[in-house]
Amino acid sequence: MSPTKRIAFIGNSLPRRCGIATFTTDLQQAIASSDVDTSIIAMNDHGDGYDYPISVHCQIADDRLEDYARAADFLNEGRFDVVSLQHEFGIFGGEAGGHIMTLLSRLTMPVVTTLHTVLAEPTPLQRNVMERVVDASARVVVMAEKGRDLLRTVYRLPADKIEVIAHGIPEFAFVEPDEAKKRLGFSGHSVILTFGLLSPNKGIEVMIDAMPSILRRRPDAIYVVLGATHPNLVRERGEAYRESLMRRVRELGVEDHVVFLDQFVDQATLLGFISMCDVYVTPYLNEAQMTSGTLAYSFGLGKAVVSTPYWHARELLADGRGILVPFGDPIAIGNEIASLLTDAPRRQAMRLRAYASSRSMTWERTAKRYLAAFETARRGRMLSVIAGDGEPRPVPAMTAPPKLQTGHLLSMCDDTGLFQHAVHSVPDRAHGYCVDDNARALLLASVLNGTGEPPLADVLTARFASFVQHAWNPDRRRFRNFMSFDRRWLEDAGSEDSHGRTLWALGVCARDDASVSRRRWAAALFAEALPVVESFSSPRAWAFALLGLDAYGTIAGGSAIAVSSLRTLLADRLLGLMAAVETPDWVWFEDGLSYDNARLPQALIATGISMKVPAYVEAGLRSLRWLAHLQTTPAGLFRPVGSESFGDRRSAPKAFDQQPLEATATISACLAAWSADGDPQWRTEAARAFAWFLGDNDLSVPLVDLDTGACRDGLHRDRPNENRGGESVVSYLLSLAEIRQLARISGDRPKLAPLRVLHA
Repeated sequence: MSPTKRIAFIGNSLPRRCGIATFTTDLQQAIASSDVDTSIIAMNDHGDGYDYPISVHCQIADDRLEDYARAADFLNEGRFDVVSLQHEFGIFGGEAGGHIMTLLSRLTMPVVTTLHTVLAEPTPLQRNVMERVVDASARVVVMAEKGRDLLRTVYRLPADKIEVIAHGIPEFAFVEPDEAKKRLGFSGHSVILTFGLLSPNKGIEVMIDAMPSILRRRPDAIYVVLGATHPNLVRERGEAYRESLMRRVRELGVEDHVVFLDQFVDQATLLGFISMCDVYVTPYLNEAQMTSGTLAYSFGLGKAVVSTPYWHARELLADGRGILVPFGDPIAIGNEIASLLTDAPRRQAMRLRAYASSRSMTWERTAKRYLAAFETARRGRMLSVIAGDGEPRPVPAMTAPPKLQTGHLLSMCDDTGLFQHAVHSVPDRAHGYCVDDNARALLLASVLNGTGEPPLADVLTARFASFVQHAWNPDRRRFRNFMSFDRRWLEDAGSEDSHGRTLWALGVCARDDASVSRRRWAAALFAEALPVVESFSSPRAWAFALLGLDAYGTIAGGSAIAVSSLRTLLADRLLGLMAAVETPDWVWFEDGLSYDNARLPQALIATGISMKVPAYVEAGLRSLRWLAHLQTTPAGLFRPVGSESFGDRRSAPKAFDQQPLEATATISACLAAWSADGDPQWRTEAARAFAWFLGDNDLSVPLVDLDTGACRDGLHRDRPNENRGGESVVSYLLSLAEIRQLARISGDRPKLAPLRVLHA
């Protein structure tokens, strides 16, 4: 294997996270010096009004999902070997920075993520996004051992996926501060320095409160605060915070000994300021800081450092390499700084220890460790592909499934039945009703009777059944499909697929409905509407009818022989299609992929199990494995075949538009496959598809409202479809019922046949 030669860095270019921009640039330049081709993808929210230029090859506005997708296309087309993601909260758009998953989920190369912050107590949203980021990463880098501990204990990340690589530092000679003091106008002073964007968590006021005690022992001391106010703070409050600090300085009478330099500086200027200080201080107020670039740089230049004991400082300054003081304690920080400024031998010894300890942190050595991590990630991916394992496919985290809520379903119904469409969450009368959706709703009502969930109100189930009955056209022996809001049928006969789907709902209703009378009605109408299926040419109509026959066959009685004969006929047709179309690269029934794809293998699996025909089961499992692989991104997310693919012939499916129907079909098919062969991977695939509803998708956007059970109609390239129609809500509720039942049963598959719900 050739070595890693093309690396892209995702960081940010704005000073709101100046440290990340500096880190990204420094790491990129250090890697580039090793004869590696590098590019930078930079975040920018176009709102800070500051210019902090780095060499950027592709720019992303943090609130524009299409920019993330465009950046992924740039990386894939550029055939980069590895992507190095610099992750920090506040850089990426979306809730808890979730927009970055729009980029990561599309990448075809491994990702190595550097976590600049690891939270010990994340919010649920922060945890969700962090878990998806690390799942999408081949390796995860932190800069302190505390980060490794938190990843293992809080996020349950395997130890062999984590690297600890210290923050890099420039190669800089050990020098005395006098020359830099002279150049910067601070000759004759003992200089204390703090650098960084000004914000209340930096503890500058604590250091200001310490100045009177320092001046009593070292009257020539001067405290230099270098850095602009944090841009977010400026937007919200202007310069009120800086002005409050200056007011505090005046009240303490130390205005001649505290200097505020309100500016951004380049690296050379920063190193000059660090060089001239006698003591560098980081009086931060919060221990939960994993990384401080200014601390690393000051330590690497051999400075005596006094700091509060946040996580990075505790590790870096241990064993006499610096001094730690309690949080928010001006007396302690004042005593320690004054002691160092009045004890030159002690200060010099500390400087030498820090400088000697930091030589392993130079950017040259840091770059070598990163290159090794990149190579490990790349080789691991290549070996996986060579071994035939395909793309890495992380397992979604399994949590307790949501409660089943039917509020939105009820709001989408009137006394006729279930509306087809909605405008946002408001039922849209303009498009009326269809038997497709009302049959699905009848199916849902039957499914809930067998899963331990609260049943739908009987009056609602009766309404769906009434719609199906009214849809039956005895003159044509077919079900009508579309009805206007004023209850006029818009056709004499619907499509073959809508007829097959209605048969499916009737078959399950005949077996599972709570009402004996309604079960008899469903069985009678099923038997009357079944014969015409033999003349159908649609593979999906065959599959839907087979799923209905799978349920109806258990109560067929005297018609069992005819039912068995038709099942064999339809299953053999599917098998024949597959035999005619299948190649090693295209394991399917047709030359293209369309909607409800997974129902075809599901129908074969279900029929094969109940009729004890291994050839049906094997063909269903084989085609479903192929489909599951196509529908899983390199980052391990479920990506259903998008409607933009419909009509394409023997080509990789397009990603959009993604619709709930596909996730629902995949879940049912995978659980049927699990009941057939017991492979736990099928449960994983079902969980992966259900997670799509909850936000583990290309846009990292939840599609469901857990309080009402509403479900958005799908995902466009740049946004979710905000409408919440009948098909979507029923699809989600069917999937939720299955996943909730799965959570209640044991890890062993059913011994004789699939669970009833798995064929709904």
